[in-house]
Amino acid sequence: MRAAQIVEHGKPLAVREVPDPTPEPDGVVLAVLATGICRSDWHGWMGDWTWLGGHIDLPRTLGHEIAGEVVAVGPEVREVRVGDRVTTPFHLACGSCERCRLGQANLCDNMQVLGMWRDGGYAEYVSIPNADFNCVRVPDNVTSLAASAIGCRFMTAFHAVTGRGQVQPGEWVAVHGAGGVGLSAVQIANAVGASVVAVDIDPAKLSLAKQQGAVCTVDASVAQDVPGAVQEATGGGAHVSIDALGVRATVVNSVRSLRKRGRHVQVGLTSAEDAGEIALPIDLITIAELTVVGSHGNPHTSYPRLLSLVASGRLAPERLVTRTVSLDQAGDVLAAMSDFTTTGLTVIDRFRGAP
Repeated sequence: MRAAQIVEHGKPLAVREVPDPTPEPDGVVLAVLATGICRSDWHGWMGDWTWLGGHIDLPRTLGHEIAGEVVAVGPEVREVRVGDRVTTPFHLACGSCERCRLGQANLCDNMQVLGMWRDGGYAEYVSIPNADFNCVRVPDNVTSLAASAIGCRFMTAFHAVTGRGQVQPGEWVAVHGAGGVGLSAVQIANAVGASVVAVDIDPAKLSLAKQQGAVCTVDASVAQDVPGAVQEATGGGAHVSIDALGVRATVVNSVRSLRKRGRHVQVGLTSAEDAGEIALPIDLITIAELTVVGSHGNPHTSYPRLLSLVASGRLAPERLVTRTVSLDQAGDVLAAMSDFTTTGLTVIDRFRGAP
């Protein structure tokens, strides 16, 4: 099969023929229909997250936002069948540890991150372990493009907004960073009845945020006081503020954008510049009784609700897809992410043939 692999961090991906995978006893092999190109892929390509224990053995096939059709099944699989169209969480889980038993598979003690710690979906085929737990059937009326988005960015935003952020109708939500996760958060917060202000430095991304339901936007490349601009737009500060990027400025601006007893949700992971360490305005957090929470992925138990909202049309991940590319173009898209010049979601939907 053809696969696009990291052979050296920060260097062009190698698109080459590699052996087809075979299913593990409890696993399946998927023929990949669509794979999103996510900023987390960029972090892996750059060699980030070693401070989190995220060392990637090379070569590695990237890709953790996948939709695929089951083409081979291991002997221990009981529920997934050849021909099923499925997606998977990027955080593949064991299903049996304490966190999984508590319904928190996104915090699995034995987690395997697809495309990072095992080969992922920048390929014609991908192997998925513990398939009965990790494979999520895609409703017939949900496109493969939409299903690929659900594998990471959209489902991550869903958990951040509805789970950790506990966003309620009528609340103000500020979203800092209008990339894939940020735009997803805008759409989801709008769908649950919140008013959204989106913050970014790119007018094109802010325009996309308005298309996803943002009431107003703040251009951080122009505004000298981003928290002040959010405070003014929201009449005293956001009830919930989400940092979808993971850089020092957006993290601190997000916290300072809150009204008293507001909730900051940290989604974006840092890069090498900060290496996981960002100072927070702790006195403000104390005297305003702010809440700071982390949000990682999406529990497996939340997928039925998420998929039902997508199938009903209340949520539409495919509206975030601005470009589809071939496998051979994946490396160029990653390179563009270094300058934050990509917009919306880019999805690989062609694995052989011309771009």
